[in-house]
Parts: sequence; structure tokens; C-alpha cells
Amino acid sequence: MTTLKLFLPACALALLAACAGFPPLAPEPPEERDRGPSEPVDLSDVPDAVPRHEVRTLAGNRNPYTVLGRTYRLIDDETDYQERGIASWYGKKFHGRHTSNGEIYDMYAMTAAHKKLPIPSYVRVTNVDNGRSVVVRVNDRGPFHDNRIIDLSYAAAQRLGFADQGTAMVDVEIIVPDGTAPAPLRQAGGDTALPSNAFLQVGAFREQSSAQRLAESLAPDVEHGVIVSHATTPAQVYRVRVGPLVDTGDLHRAREQLQALGYDQTPLVYETP
Repeated sequence: MTTLKLFLPACALALLAACAGFPPLAPEPPEERDRGPSEPVDLSDVPDAVPRHEVRTLAGNRNPYTVLGRTYRLIDDETDYQERGIASWYGKKFHGRHTSNGEIYDMYAMTAAHKKLPIPSYVRVTNVDNGRSVVVRVNDRGPFHDNRIIDLSYAAAQRLGFADQGTAMVDVEIIVPDGTAPAPLRQAGGDTALPSNAFLQVGAFREQSSAQRLAESLAPDVEHGVIVSHATTPAQVYRVRVGPLVDTGDLHRAREQLQALGYDQTPLVYETP
């Protein structure tokens, strides 16, 4: 984990690079603009963030802080926070980069950037137009654009139904974990433990034979198990998944193995019994 001493000098840079929701200082070439995955990805099984009590550190919570010449102050008491406004999303351009608190941004996880909420916070975001709702974990700063209140991960935007249009009117409401919420589990090396049903999804197919062929081709080259998961709602689908994964270190190693095999889009999902 990055130490506070090393992270703070880079914080301003992380803030500036955090989100795609503010205007660039100069026009960007098309190849540098933010975008989603290069191919369609099934993110319907990516789970909501699970609210829990976490220690809030100075990293990501400098107060006040200044970006693009404007100073922002964090909310003193977020327990009653709710707001309606425009949400945007950020994706591939920032995938793998550091968020404002030093974590690694994963566009396939249920996270968000907010200008004034403490990090981390958990919020429920509801698309006003279609009623879809998700729970996300705020671990980044932004969007630094006057008319936008939250910047969501690509996965959250897809689940809310506006990934193709870029922005949507949303309701954002804080979720305060109750007293029984578990603290995050830590391994000796500092990795966060994952639920026992955590997997990486490599592909989804209508035909079982196609899914089985992919699973068999992956098995010799990855250290984890490879399963074919069958679902019938909202439509019949066979999903190829790698796991189970023990912790975030395990997750990163599995993802690197799959990337070496040419599979760059592998969202984290929870396998249901």
C-alpha cells in the first residue's frame, strides 16, 4: 500500500486525473478520450458495493482541497446527505490508475467519485428516468464540472442504463453502515479478503458448447479453477468464470494471467449457488 508520505505530493495529480467528468485544459485527440470496453461486456452480475465501517485516512480526505483553481470542502456531517443531479461515468482511460485515496480504479467495480463526501462513503444511486438503482463505494474525487454531482464507474453506469448516453439524472443518497457491519478483512500482506464466491468472468455465451470450449482452453494456463455457470434469467446464458478468489492479491494475479492470454475485460462477480 502506498504510504502517506509518498502519496500526498502526488495527490493533486491524482485529483486532476481522477475523473472524465471535467473539461480538459486543451482538446484531446480522439484516441485519448475516455471510453468503455472495446467489446460488449456482460456486467449484469457485478454486485453492489456492500456498506461496511472502514477507517477513513487523510489519503483522499484533504480538507479543503483545490482543483483547477477551485477550492472544495468536504461535508461535515454526511449522515443526511441526499441530492438530485447529473451523473457521468469514467472508464478505460482511467482503468488501472490510482484513485484519490491511492486505490486502483477498476471500471468493472461498483465505485464512484464525489467532490464532497468523505472517502470511503457508500451511496445509493437511482436513475430518475428508469428507476434502476445501485449501491456504490466512493473512493475518488470528482467530477470537477459544475453541473455534475457524481462520477460513476463504467459498471455502475451500465447497470443504471446510461453507459451509452454518457450522463443521466440521478438521485444520490448516503448509506450509513449499521453497527453490525463487518470491518474489512485483511491478510498479512495487506490484501483485502474476498467473499468465498468471488470469481472473474471471462465470457458469456448462449450456447453451452461455446462456453465449455473456452473453459477447457483456459484451464491449462490459469492457476485457479474454471467453471461454466448457467443462468436462465433474464435470458439463458452460460458464463465462463475463473476462481474462487481468496483476496485482492489473488484477484490481481488471476487478472494478470488472463490479460497475458488476451482477456482484458474480466469483471469481478459473485457466483450464486
